[in-house]
Amino acid sequence: MGHDRNARMRVGACETILTRRGLLQRAAWFTAAAAFPYAAKISAEDVSPVMTALSNYMSEARNRELPDKALQETKHHILDTIAAMVSGSELPPGRLAVQFARSYGGEKIATVVASNVVCGPIEAAVANGVLAHSDETDDDFTGGGAHPGSAVVPASLALGEQFDASGMHYVRAVALGYDVGMRAFKALGPKMVLRDTHNLVGTFGAAAAGGCLASLAPQQMRWVMDYAGQQAGAGVGAWRRDTEHIEKGFVFAGMSARNGVMAAMLVQAGWTGVADILSGAENFMQAYSTQPDLPAWTDKLGERYEVTQTTIKRWTTGGPIQSPLDAMQLILKEHPFEPDQVKQVVVRTSTSAAFTVSSASIIDCVRSRMFL
Repeated sequence: MGHDRNARMRVGACETILTRRGLLQRAAWFTAAAAFPYAAKISAEDVSPVMTALSNYMSEARNRELPDKALQETKHHILDTIAAMVSGSELPPGRLAVQFARSYGGEKIATVVASNVVCGPIEAAVANGVLAHSDETDDDFTGGGAHPGSAVVPASLALGEQFDASGMHYVRAVALGYDVGMRAFKALGPKMVLRDTHNLVGTFGAAAAGGCLASLAPQQMRWVMDYAGQQAGAGVGAWRRDTEHIEKGFVFAGMSARNGVMAAMLVQAGWTGVADILSGAENFMQAYSTQPDLPAWTDKLGERYEVTQTTIKRWTTGGPIQSPLDAMQLILKEHPFEPDQVKQVVVRTSTSAAFTVSSASIIDCVRSRMFL
C-alpha cells in the first residue's frame, strides 16, 4: 500500500518487510523503552479481565481469519466508504478537506482520496474522514447513532500506508475497528452523559484499527485504548448550527479518524500510559456514564461482528430519513401516483431522531444533498 520500493524477505509462510521507515520505527521503540525504565512498573498495574481479553483480541486480530460474511461485509463497507470519499470530493466540505491536506501536509506517506495529494498520515486521516461524510453516503449504525466507516476506513488507509500493511491485514484492521467502536457505545449504555456519540465510536474504532495496523502487542493496545479514551469525549452538538455541513464532517469523521491515528502512532513511537482506562480510579466508564456496562466491551467478541450490523445507505442523506425514503419508494412501486393526487402526508419519527429533522437549521443542508 505504501509508496516506497520495499525489500521483502520471505521465510516460510511469513513475510518480513524491510524498509528504512520500519527500521527507524523499531529503533524509536527500543530507544523509548530504554529511556523509560518505569514502563515495567506500568505494565504491572492492575488490569481488569475485560481489558485483558479486549487487548489480547485486538493484538491478535491481524492474524485472525474473519468468517466469510464478516469478510465480505468489511470489503463492501471499505468500497462504500471510498466511494463516499470520491463523491464527497466535489462538495464544499470535501474541497476544503483536500485543500487543508495540500496546505499542511507534512511527510509524503498517505494518499488523500480523489486528489493528487500525498501527505502525513494525520492530515490524510482528517481529510479522508471529512471527504467520507461530505455527502451523507457514508454507512450508518442506526442502533448506535454513528457512522463508523467514515472514521475507521480513513484512519486505516492512512496507517495502512504508514506501516505498509498487506490487503488482508488492512481488512482485518477495519473489521476490528467496527467491533471496538460500536462496543464502546454499548458499554456506556443508556445512561451515558454524551449526547453526541459519533466521536466516541469513531475514535475508539479508528484507534483499534490503527493499533492493529501497527501490529501492537497487548500491553501497547491497552495504551492505545487509554489515548483513545482521553480523546473520545470531545465534540458538542453545536455542529447542528453549521448549515454548510463542514463542521459536521469534522466532528463525525475527520476528528475521530485523526484521534485514532494519533493514539496508535503515539504508542507505536514508544509512549506509555494507563494500563486500563476502563477500570480503576477516575476511569473512562465512570466519566461518561452513570450506569456503565463493562462486560459489553467483550460481549460476543469474535462471534458478533459489528460491521454486519451496519447499514450501507441507499440515499444521500442522514440516517433518520433513510426509512421514510425506502417506504416511499416501495409505495410508489406498488401503487404509482402523481403529486396532485396527494391530499395529506403524515410522518412519525422516533424521539431520538426528531431533533435531527424537526426545525433544525442543518435540515436544509441535508435535504439539498438528496437531490445532487
